[in-house]
Amino acid sequence: MMGTLARFVPGATTLRPYLHKLRGVQISGRVFIGDDVYIENEYPDCIELRDGAQICLRSILIAHTRGSGRIVIGKNVFIGANCVVAASPGTTITIGDGAVISTASVITADVPAQTLVGNEKAKPLAMVTVPFTMETAYERFVAGLRPLKRK
Repeated sequence: MMGTLARFVPGATTLRPYLHKLRGVQISGRVFIGDDVYIENEYPDCIELRDGAQICLRSILIAHTRGSGRIVIGKNVFIGANCVVAASPGTTITIGDGAVISTASVITADVPAQTLVGNEKAKPLAMVTVPFTMETAYERFVAGLRPLKRK
């Protein structure tokens, strides 16, 4: 309930961060949390936002996929609109101090400090042989991925 409220109330540098702190998100210093930003609902304590972090409109920080991971957003990091930062079970993703994540990027690994990152145009990555259904274990899905034939 409080997570939903924190997504939509005004106060990107005041009320939103305060509500997320109450939920368990670790916030140090002054941060900016834009409109409709989804911050981990299942394990809010697995998210850390450091002083000066900015998370723009409709971005998503998710620290679980059938098990918890951890996300650390460093000092003065800028995350553009519609980005997704997703940690796998048992992993920690760290976005280093001063890094900039361009709009609509997907981050699943560490980003070095003072680095601008962004995604290329979406492209096929692998053939899926085991559908990722609600009953499929993550490990089984990954084991079922097959390389694409190069032309």
